[in-house]
Parts: sequence; structure tokens; C-alpha cells
Amino acid sequence: MGSKVNSLGKKLVEQLKSKEFRDYLMSTHFWGPVANWGIPLAALADINKDPKFISGKMTTALILYSAMFMRFAWKVQPRNMLLFACHFTNEGAQLVQFSRFANYHYFSKDEQETSDEKKVATA
Repeated sequence: MGSKVNSLGKKLVEQLKSKEFRDYLMSTHFWGPVANWGIPLAALADINKDPKFISGKMTTALILYSAMFMRFAWKVQPRNMLLFACHFTNEGAQLVQFSRFANYHYFSKDEQETSDEKKVATA
């Protein structure tokens, strides 16, 4: 078992030292998706914030943007799975944000009006 781990470790180190891997690290195939990760990370960080601050137009645009770039990342040769993962994550986060937006602005209006009326009646 130990020799298999050592062998696997050596192969990994050799792969990391290879010219192909260094070329990949210096390409837009790597740095483009790395830079893009800011968008889904921001959306995930905002999930617990008040939904009244969510922009419906921007969230819709980001949903469409991520859907298109997921397709692009899948179709481009060689496939850019790092870019695909970034936009897949963003798609999920933006769909959650959109559902929070829609729920706050369109589906919970009756509940908000009822609670506002109760506040006025008790004041």
C-alpha cells in the first residue's frame, strides 16, 4: 500500500513539473475561470442577506450569462471543465437568488401587507 502511494505521489509531482502543466497554468484556459469565480462566490455570500436588495434584472442576466458560458465551456475543445464548474456554481447560486427575489417581491406581498396592517393597528 505504501509503495502505491509513493508511486502515485511521484507521478503527481512529475505531472506538476511538466511543461504542459506550466503552460496550462499560464493560459487563459486557467486564469479566465479563476477570475470568474468571484461572481458565484459573491452570490453565495449574499444568500443570507435581505432579499430586498436583490436586482431582478441583474440576476436574470447572470442566469442567462452562466447558461451560455456553461454551454461554451462544454463545446470548446479541449473542454474547459474549470470554466464549466464556475458557471454551473453561478447558475445554481443565481437561481437561488432569483427565487428569493421572486418570493420577496411577488409571492409574499400578502403576508407583508398583513403584517404591516397589524403593526398599524397596534400602534
